[in-house]
Amino acid sequence: MQNIIVAFASQTDAGNFKSILMRGGFEPAYVCTSGAQVLSAMENLGSGVIVCGYRLGDMLYNELAENMSEYFSMLLIASPSKTDEAVFPESIIYLPTPLKKDDLISTLELMVEGVTKRRKKIKEKHRFRSAEDQKVIDSAKALLMERHKMTEPEAHRYLQKCSMDSGTSLLETAEMIISLG
Repeated sequence: MQNIIVAFASQTDAGNFKSILMRGGFEPAYVCTSGAQVLSAMENLGSGVIVCGYRLGDMLYNELAENMSEYFSMLLIASPSKTDEAVFPESIIYLPTPLKKDDLISTLELMVEGVTKRRKKIKEKHRFRSAEDQKVIDSAKALLMERHKMTEPEAHRYLQKCSMDSGTSLLETAEMIISLG
């Protein structure tokens, strides 16, 4: 599963990077020109890699990174003059321009593999729920049962389906239902 979001302020740049990635064997899921579009795409995908420039239509890469899910990594492509003093967190890999196609493709391959491993590791950690986590899930089920007249098994299946469809954990889905409730 290669959930890749290409995000550049210029539609031309975004299209060029999409073409390069496709020739390298990747199929970007979304091409975006604004941070808001990227955030929406992240919600739909659940995990993946964002290939982006320094500036998007409505925000800088670091603002986007602050709102990035733990299941995503960012491949920042920018000129060295824009990132002179920058210290990047673990979730951001930086490639300076001018860029070689092989560097881009090999870095992206490693990042996609890393995201997959990190997601498995996090899922493994969440396999055994704490009592507190189970209370959140039970609260979400109770809310569904009360508001939508579901039985407990129906509410549980609904939570599971939403979790699978959105690519999030059962706990995250339950928290979202409670926050919307």
